[in-house]
Amino acid sequence: MAVVVQVNFPMQGPWGAEMAEAFLGLAESINEEPGFIWKVWIEDQSADLSGGIYLFETRENAEAYVRMHTERLAGFGITDVTATFSDVNEQLSTLNHASLG
Repeated sequence: MAVVVQVNFPMQGPWGAEMAEAFLGLAESINEEPGFIWKVWIEDQSADLSGGIYLFETRENAEAYVRMHTERLAGFGITDVTATFSDVNEQLSTLNHASLG
């Protein structure tokens, strides 16, 4: 069953186009993670928060990615990382136009 993960953490920029340029290599590397399907990058500059909403093939893939990503962020001094995991109801999600594959 597919799993959605939302990861949030404090960040003070860069934002928008500058973020896209600065994190291009990171974004490309995420495509190679086991079980990864897609990611929506999220940012809230007014709250100094960043993160992403991910879709993985399995919960195991999602949990492994979050462990790795949390360690990577800690290397940048970011330690207040939160993650929520939710199973996807594929039947209803497809009815509402979700791209699950």
